[in-house]
Amino acid sequence: MKQIDWSEEKKILQDFDSGLLQSVPNLKSESKRYASYAKATLAKKKTISFRISEPVLNELKSRAEEAGLPYQTLLSTLIHQFTSRKIALKL
Repeated sequence: MKQIDWSEEKKILQDFDSGLLQSVPNLKSESKRYASYAKATLAKKKTISFRISEPVLNELKSRAEEAGLPYQTLLSTLIHQFTSRKIALKL
């Protein structure tokens, strides 16, 4: 019978017990947010291209980095949220 290596799990427990790992604030909303990222990522994709000014692209990349996402994923998520009426434009 194959022996199970529990070293990774033990390390996680040690890190949690020592305070290196902490629970995520607003776990329920964070779980929903990341589930929507996963759903958008797993959906069939269609490549598009459009022109965007360099300063806007740089700001998009910066905001994506703050969120811990690739900028294409952030852009796709924003478009998905807009088309599903979860966010609206303020004109």
